[in-house]
Amino acid sequence: MKGSFVVKEYEKHKRLDVVFNEHFKDYTRSHIKTLIDNGEILLNGKVVKAGEKLRIGDVVSFDYQDAKPLTVKSEDIEFEIVYQDSDLLVVNKPQGLVVHPCASTKDGTLVNGLLYRIKDLSGINGVLRPGIVHRLDKNTSGLMVVAKNDMAHVRLAKQIKDKTCHRCYIALCEGLFKEQSGKIETMIERSKSDRKKMAVSDKGKLAITNYKVIKEYPISKMTLVEFSLETGRTHQIRVHCKMINHPIVGDDVYGHADKKLKGQLLHSYKLSFVHPRTKEEMTFEIPLPDYFNEYLKHLR
Repeated sequence: MKGSFVVKEYEKHKRLDVVFNEHFKDYTRSHIKTLIDNGEILLNGKVVKAGEKLRIGDVVSFDYQDAKPLTVKSEDIEFEIVYQDSDLLVVNKPQGLVVHPCASTKDGTLVNGLLYRIKDLSGINGVLRPGIVHRLDKNTSGLMVVAKNDMAHVRLAKQIKDKTCHRCYIALCEGLFKEQSGKIETMIERSKSDRKKMAVSDKGKLAITNYKVIKEYPISKMTLVEFSLETGRTHQIRVHCKMINHPIVGDDVYGHADKKLKGQLLHSYKLSFVHPRTKEEMTFEIPLPDYFNEYLKHLR
């Protein structure tokens, strides 16, 4: 798509990405930021940051290709479809399954499996992440919502941003909690010592995690905890658990590996949102996976 527009009086002092989003509502802010960072959206012919403040008479020009034909191959990947309609689907992602292709994982992902089963997926997140509105870590299991068209994608992404999409997790944590419930509120950014990790910092993005103790295992010194997210930062629950000295059992990145497990005992068990088309409030809930329950059975 190619074109331009001139900044009007009512748009002055606003951010470039915000104004562009107001002109093209079918694009997410993250997608617009990518276009700006790539120099495909210019301000007065120059590459600027997404947060650049605008002045009356500024010229915003753009020249970029719409979503390319998908080149990711479809594969018969095992995962459960919990719900599906013409706009979206809710899936139960198993532990060990990467959500979308990346530099280290070219295939065998949830996206490959979605392409095998689903004819249409939203294209807002590009050719490698069709339909993906939010993610779960490779070794985190549970519920995810996937968009089948751009309308559903934009509206679901806005719910996540506005904190009206609710996600609840259950995790088994090391140690016994002093408080039965609480809120963890910090800034999180990418670790300066290891770019594959996230870390609590005085910079970065705001991350808010609420927790509530479900059951204690005093002899084993472990606690089953429910977590609900107010924000959705990368590795958020895992980083916050490490910060409060209660890492998730089996988390070999932010805690300690467990030979009996393939990864952390963290499960997205509940997901609530408003349907993007019908405006119906929808809630989905699934039980803990078998490997999680088996581990709990052997605790004292």
